[in-house]
Amino acid sequence: MPTGRRTVLRIAAALGATATFGVLATDRFGPPQAAPPPLAPEAAGGPAPAPARGGGPAAGPPASARLRPSTYRLQPMTAYAPPAARRAVPPVRQRPFLQMSGVGRSMVLTFDDGPDPRYTPEILATLRRYGCRAMFFVCGEMAAVNQDLVRQMAADGHVVGNHSWSHPLIPKLRPSRIRHELGSTSDLVEGILGSAPLWYRAPFGAWNRHSFEIGAELGMEPLAWTVDTLDWQEPGAGSIVRRVLDGAAPGVVVLSHDAGGDRAQSVAALKRYLPELLDAGYSITVPPR
Repeated sequence: MPTGRRTVLRIAAALGATATFGVLATDRFGPPQAAPPPLAPEAAGGPAPAPARGGGPAAGPPASARLRPSTYRLQPMTAYAPPAARRAVPPVRQRPFLQMSGVGRSMVLTFDDGPDPRYTPEILATLRRYGCRAMFFVCGEMAAVNQDLVRQMAADGHVVGNHSWSHPLIPKLRPSRIRHELGSTSDLVEGILGSAPLWYRAPFGAWNRHSFEIGAELGMEPLAWTVDTLDWQEPGAGSIVRRVLDGAAPGVVVLSHDAGGDRAQSVAALKRYLPELLDAGYSITVPPR
């Protein structure tokens, strides 16, 4: 091939390569193409829009549809959101509180197993008459059908505690069942009053490691008692009164019942020993927690 012709072919090949590179570079690094218009509902597989009233053409899609933020964009941002406020979890105890310290010349009156519409209202009325607050450890199955009494307890300033749902013997239950007994009652009380119980008492005073752990997870402290009135044995109102007055001392926690049987003696005894405790210089209080 003559020298002049070879030179011309080389120049042409070089120009062609340059043009090809320019096209590829423009396609890769150039400005993005405008997004295609959205498909009509029928083209996207959805139902066609209903015709406008009066036989006119149906309204078209909005001029600028708002795009949903992608999960990819939202995911990293959630890590910077402030954590939701959670109630402090108390420590896991190895034994329940038997009395209250640091309350001066005060005593705590507690009532278990209710509420019962036959006895709880009169106990509330007696406490209200003397301006005293007490603790009521309610069973979920009783509270569920007497929610107005639970509200009245809280309205009068009493502490509503957790006494399980059905009053079982806790150590004989599996951990999942203990959680159900305590958790269901706490959920119910929170639904009624807006806040969950801060105290709980094991039925029969029978605790175990699982009950302490689960109670703490639910934000509750365990409270037992110092003086048992044995009112559940129905020994007579006079016997109940003597047990309370003989056991009276600063920080003492008294156990009585407002349900679970005939509690007429418990009601009558409260009317007798409460004014005597007050006359003796005791104040009836509830734990500060």
